[in-house]
Amino acid sequence: MNKLLPSVFLLAGSATALNAADGVSPSPYKLTELFGLPLTNTIVTTWAISLLLILVVKISVGTPKLIPGKGQAVVENLIDGLRGLLEPIVGKKAFPMTFPLLIGLFLFILIHNWSGLIPGVGVFGFYDDHGHLKYWMRPANSDLNATLGMALVAMIAWLFISIKVAGGKFFIWELFGNKADKKETPKPVYLMLIPIFIGVGFIEVVSIAFRPVSLSFRLYGNVFGGENLLTSMTGLAPYLIPVPFYFYEVLVGVVQALIFTLLVAIYIGLMTNHDEEAH
Repeated sequence: MNKLLPSVFLLAGSATALNAADGVSPSPYKLTELFGLPLTNTIVTTWAISLLLILVVKISVGTPKLIPGKGQAVVENLIDGLRGLLEPIVGKKAFPMTFPLLIGLFLFILIHNWSGLIPGVGVFGFYDDHGHLKYWMRPANSDLNATLGMALVAMIAWLFISIKVAGGKFFIWELFGNKADKKETPKPVYLMLIPIFIGVGFIEVVSIAFRPVSLSFRLYGNVFGGENLLTSMTGLAPYLIPVPFYFYEVLVGVVQALIFTLLVAIYIGLMTNHDEEAH
């Protein structure tokens, strides 16, 4: 019975003040197990926010109409804006199969970057046996597992789309092929460049292998740092001082979602957007 008492709801101000001294945990809290797998607070937040996003879009847009309503107009303007930004990068040929991935990544990252600003996220929870507050909800992108998973999915999609659009032969040539003009380069020099370009290709493979690491750590570091910043500022002064930092995190959420999406688009465009006017 004594172990159940600490699991009651906590007021936002007191919970944040208690967490301010220790900062935000770098890893998510395990709440329970589901089918033998750990259920963490970031997974709960991911499910809740994703379901909320689907419901909001469904309710606001409804059945698409020829003359759009306000909700449909907002969604269409967002799609048109992202299309104008991303299509020149990936190329018209790759755009139809690439756009669902890119807009999905952008919206998912943006909403979950902002989820930490929703009242109650990172506030309500329970105390463990050691007196540490473990809150029930935490922004998904402040969990390295979530950002690494998105980065791996993005790079698997990059590989599939690149081979599908550009072809396996061009894909291999782009990595290891001799880029010198055979007609204008003397034959001895051209032959000497072959092993150099092959070596450069292996370096490029290593660079590609590290792309998921850079993508995931960049997003995780910014969101996790923002959570610590808000926790510290709210712990020092719960009411007025943190307000500018909340607006700052709104901006950071947009920038980080855009950077992640643009980098994936650039990676795809480097393989698929060679023979088009946009390149």
